[in-house]
Amino acid sequence: MAPISEALEHLHLEPSQHPVEAPNSNLKEDSLKRTSHFKCVCYGIGKFASCLIARNQLAFLLLFLEKLQIPRNHCYIFDPLFNEVEISVLNTLGLTVLEENEEGKHSIYSEPTIFYMIHCGTALYNNLLWSNWSVNSLSKMMIIGNSFKGIEGKLLTRILQKDYPYVAKILKGTEEIEFPQTLHYMDIFNDTAIHWFPLQKLKELPSEMWTIQKEPNYSKSEELEIIRNQRK
Repeated sequence: MAPISEALEHLHLEPSQHPVEAPNSNLKEDSLKRTSHFKCVCYGIGKFASCLIARNQLAFLLLFLEKLQIPRNHCYIFDPLFNEVEISVLNTLGLTVLEENEEGKHSIYSEPTIFYMIHCGTALYNNLLWSNWSVNSLSKMMIIGNSFKGIEGKLLTRILQKDYPYVAKILKGTEEIEFPQTLHYMDIFNDTAIHWFPLQKLKELPSEMWTIQKEPNYSKSEELEIIRNQRK
């Protein structure tokens, strides 16, 4: 949990969101304790009833919530592939299953939030960034998901800027740490990183960058690796 603790230490919280620190307190322990004020949003975990990788990712999520002392009902989870049995299991586990496919467009409204998005499509990260496109919101977020550096390395610059502009723009305002790997779970968390957006870095970005907030629009021909909301 050390890399996650490091990221948590750098999130910008309001005074009311910080716990009262005891004398001689341990900074890393305090960074974990204060997460009881956080919420967690999980996207794209997959069909865990039939997929071992998805079950392992779900198991880690539950341990993650326990370690960070985030109540399970403060964890909002969604995957359009969930069937009725899986939804029932998640409800029984105490997680909050979202009913609507947000396509990643989840605004945190200044509430400190950890997003758990393992192996999701780039459009999902792009949508999430757009929904929280402000210094105030981004500085209160942490994303555990596909490495942004990895995304940058795999896509041509013009494609990244055209199709996923919010990912492209935020790269200079992002800190990321590689998610710890073990030989037994390489296929579960490969190419995964912990991302956060330091307040000072965000403030150093051009001010005009924040004035452009056009909602992402993807052509039907694009291979987005996400399932669209068919109700729209």
